[in-house]
Amino acid sequence: MKKIKITINDKPYEVDDGQTIMQAADKLGFRIPRLCYHPKLSIEGACRVCIVQVEGMRNYVASCAYPVSGGMKIQTNTEEIRQARRDIVELILDNHPEDCHTCERDGVCELQRLAHLTGMRHRHFEGEKKHYDKDLSSSSVVRDPNKCVLCGRCVRLCSEVQNVFALGHAHRGFRTVVVPAYNMPFKDSVCTACGQCINVCPTAAFVEKNFTQELYPKMGDTSLIKIAQVAPSVRAAIGEAFGLEPGRTMELQTVAALRRLGFDYVFDTQFSADLTIMEEASEFLERLQGKGKLPMITSCSSAWMKCVEQFHPDFLENISTCKSPMSMMGAIIRTYFAEKIKKRPEDIVSVAVMCCTAKKYEAARPELMVNGLPGVDMVITTREIAWMIKSAGIDFVNIKGENFDEPLGLSSGAGAIFGTTGGVMEAALRTAYELYTGETLMDIEIQDIRGLKGVKVGKVVMDGKEIRVAVAHGLGNASKLLDEVRRDPNKYHFIEIMGCPGGCVGGGGQPYAGSNSIPLDEECLKKRAEALYGLDRSKTIRRSHQNPDIQRIYKEFLGRPLSATAHRILHTHYQAKKPCGIIPRELQVR
Repeated sequence: MKKIKITINDKPYEVDDGQTIMQAADKLGFRIPRLCYHPKLSIEGACRVCIVQVEGMRNYVASCAYPVSGGMKIQTNTEEIRQARRDIVELILDNHPEDCHTCERDGVCELQRLAHLTGMRHRHFEGEKKHYDKDLSSSSVVRDPNKCVLCGRCVRLCSEVQNVFALGHAHRGFRTVVVPAYNMPFKDSVCTACGQCINVCPTAAFVEKNFTQELYPKMGDTSLIKIAQVAPSVRAAIGEAFGLEPGRTMELQTVAALRRLGFDYVFDTQFSADLTIMEEASEFLERLQGKGKLPMITSCSSAWMKCVEQFHPDFLENISTCKSPMSMMGAIIRTYFAEKIKKRPEDIVSVAVMCCTAKKYEAARPELMVNGLPGVDMVITTREIAWMIKSAGIDFVNIKGENFDEPLGLSSGAGAIFGTTGGVMEAALRTAYELYTGETLMDIEIQDIRGLKGVKVGKVVMDGKEIRVAVAHGLGNASKLLDEVRRDPNKYHFIEIMGCPGGCVGGGGQPYAGSNSIPLDEECLKKRAEALYGLDRSKTIRRSHQNPDIQRIYKEFLGRPLSATAHRILHTHYQAKKPCGIIPRELQVR
């Protein structure tokens, strides 16, 4: 890489050519304030918060977009530039609601942090403010245009990363607003409920639909049995909401905290992940024998399921009929466990603690009801449960850990890795290999399908037959992979798709980025994933079919994988949905 000489704040430096001023400054330890910028998205240059002075330039330049050049002299922190930044931030704030203390993002708001960093201590400007109604129509995501700062991050992420194009800018000037097509209600738009707009929004213009206030009265009702299940990736990220570094596993502390909140039973979604593998691996082997369409596509991601119904209905026959681990657990709680404890299913409150906002949408799907009841009554995100723990005064960091309850609390290492991209595929192959060959797969860590590359491919040889697999994470990468399959339908046998970048560890309900990190930071995602791989390695049992409690539930209740009972309780169907407000494919920016 060619080096060039520049001066920043009157000191000489050598930097790589081809960078922007912001990139060069970051590497040299000068953090220039920013708002609309995100390293995974295209450059917008909209907010102008990142302006700097460049000698010889008449106007300030946006450091996120302006490239360095040899001999450039840059000032990032003069009194003049500080005042200009303050004025810009103040103009943003003066068109922003003054409700910080009652805002969902109070204390974890990028605009709050920016106001503090730029020295905002007074509001000098007054005038008309924008007024919009909140969009509460979605079961997963709440949109509040009043808190939008027009940074465009949500629009760019939805189009560039997720390839969904659910959001866009409408109108001009003071009336500019971010809306779904035709300003239709979110529930009627092409939004897949993935919640990635929440992750990248610097304020609270997007937040999850909060169910904590609905849950509290049920927690206090002694006539009800309160049951919680915890997703794999929640334990890998919840500590961040309490100031811990990413990648610290807080599995047992989460169980203890949920009991102190009042749950009668705390079960592990990793158990039902093992159950999913038993059904899915068996289904895959049937398809290999000609009893179904290949490639088979796993269906654990709720956002992906809405996406495939809307945008890729030609692949519906390829989708596994298995419910997600969350919905399988809900179904087992309503049936098998209700019988075990001799309680009516309607007297059970089934709560899922998930990393994912789309799981709220999934829980409301009528196809997933069990004997007329939803398998899961309420989905609470990692952020929501962290707030509940704090609100209850529970010392989460120092609490003594406790184990999950039986009989739905024991899981294999394969269940743990469901929470990261490639994990479902890896877990399924561990079991499918043994069911197909009668032998044990010795090298169970399949490195080819690990990591954060957008599309990963690998293969496993089973009794002389080469099984070709592919993994995609993020809905944009999913579209690329499916286009590849359309061109060559026989290229792969088995495909895993997760709706969120990084898989569930990057879910739309995970803790907000801290003051020194950025939303969806790859290093953070890697650390969360490694926490799950560490749980896998620490387990004595690392294959789903070897879980004794999984074997017991088949013996006592389900019979065998793909039995009539298993199909009735654990499987579902999907159907094409006509997408509303979709941007024609030929007009989409790729």
